Amino acid sequence: MQVYTYSEARQNLASVLNNAEATGKVLIRRKDGRTFALTPEHPTDSPLDVPSIEARVTTDELVQLIRSERARARRCNPGPLGL
Repeated sequence: MQVYTYSEARQNLASVLNNAEATGKVLIRRKDGRTFALTPEHPTDSPLDVPSIEARVTTDELVQLIRSERARARRCNPGPLGL
């Protein structure tokens, strides 16, 4: 873990932030000896959050499509007992 003085951190802020991102944490030490940790913040969004699309499909059409695809999948992959 890298330790920077306050002056070094101020003069090289971009590289300090890059180092914090790469290593997970850097320390900044002031003249009076106090030390502060700088850590990157992790995004709170879910990777499953995707933008929606506007589809003009009714619920009945969607259910019918899912049922027909499930039936097709069963015909293509009947399973171990041919069920």
